[in-house]
Formats: sequence, C-alpha cells, structure tokens
Amino acid sequence: MNGVDQLVGHTWHGRRGAVQNAFRYGVDYVLFDAEAPVKGPRLFARNRGNLASVQDSDHGGAPKQGRGASWVREVLSAHDLPRPARIELLTQPRIFGHVFNPVSFWLCRDEAGALRVVIAEVSNTFGDRHSYLCHRDDLGPISAEDRLLAGKIFHVSPFQGIEGQYEFRFDIRADRIGIWIDFSAGNGGVIATLCGKRRPLTTSGLLGAMLRRPFGARRVLALIYWQALRLKLKGATYRDRPEPPTQEVSR
Repeated sequence: MNGVDQLVGHTWHGRRGAVQNAFRYGVDYVLFDAEAPVKGPRLFARNRGNLASVQDSDHGGAPKQGRGASWVREVLSAHDLPRPARIELLTQPRIFGHVFNPVSFWLCRDEAGALRVVIAEVSNTFGDRHSYLCHRDDLGPISAEDRLLAGKIFHVSPFQGIEGQYEFRFDIRADRIGIWIDFSAGNGGVIATLCGKRRPLTTSGLLGAMLRRPFGARRVLALIYWQALRLKLKGATYRDRPEPPTQEVSR
C-alpha cells in the first residue's frame, strides 16, 4: 500500500488591472498514488465515507462522473503522450462528504520518478469543469524553471474574461510543493499560487487541519463568494456565464 501526503500550505491570488484585489488563505491538500491501494490514517478513506476522503467519482471527467486515473490514461493516449509509470492526484479531500475543488492536479511520472505531464483540473462554482494539459514541448522532465503555456478557454470567475493565456509553473519536491498560475489578458489578469510543506498525512495532522480550517469545501465556497462581493463593491465588471467548452481537455 502507498501512503498519503498532506500539503499544509496557502493559496494567494492577486488581481491585476484597473480593479485590483489580493487575498491569502490557508489550505490543506492531499497527494497520493491514484492507482494503488492507499494506506492513510484512520480518519481518511478512499472511495468510502469518513471524516476526510477522496472519491474517484469527483475527479477525472465531469463532476460527479469522474473515472479517476483511467480517465488520465485515456487523455494521455488521445494526445499521443507517453504512458506514465505513476499517476498521483493532488487535491483537497472531501470533509464530512462535501467537496469543492477550484483546481486539482494530476501528476504523471515516468519510471525514474520524473514529472512529465500535469493535468490541471479546473472547476467553477457553476458546476462546470475543464482540464488543461501541461507538458514541455520536448516532453522532457518538468522542472521548477519551466513555464508551461495554455490558452484560457474556460469560464472561472465572472469578473474575468476567457481570452488570454495561462502560464503554469510546478515545483514538486519531497518536502514541499509550489505551483504558480499566471493568467494574463491584455493589461489585466490574475496570479494564483499554491505553496506549502509536504509531509505524511497523520491523524493528528488531519485533526489539526480541521481545527485550523473547519468545514472544508464549504469554507472554500464561502471565501470565493466573499471575494466576489469585494470585487463587485470595487466596481469590477460582471460577466454572464458562457457555455462551457465542448472538449474536456485543452493545451
């Protein structure tokens, strides 16, 4: 069995343009092998209920219709990308059965353990999902210095358009994780980060996360709506939700 790691960190968002806004919040993610039996602490479960859990149906495909790592393998094959030796999922777990993940990450590694492909699985508050396929042009190992580009085609915030592009940067280490997403569109855009320490998930670590940040995804949603209200009060332009893209994955 494989263990589960915990990312104890924070996310920071900074908005550029005429209406500026920034915030920083603590977050707790888990990271594990998505294709192997998982051995975690007693209060964590995979594909069954518990205080904290991760369900395959939440990831890899449409929300609540996910197929887990098998979907990842289908995506890589459809895009003529190398077959990974290991697929890991970095995500926020369900807490008391409820989950909302603005973004989760599928990490695809080769036989030597090098990171070759990342799928950024993005969900919005309207119930839509789209994933961005990130890799180097030469399919070499992804390092912290690499800037991986993807055109934005998915509606996330009603205060941002869907034109422009993302620049992803990944620094995945044994003891810490850093992910930076820079969305640029003309003179506007947003920089979002996910950074923190990586360590084995334990019962005390899980309970500590519950004490620091109770209510899990409900807290995430509440903070999203709070920041939306702040932007509205600052005069940011609201955009109606367009139809989501027909394809599940783009790059």
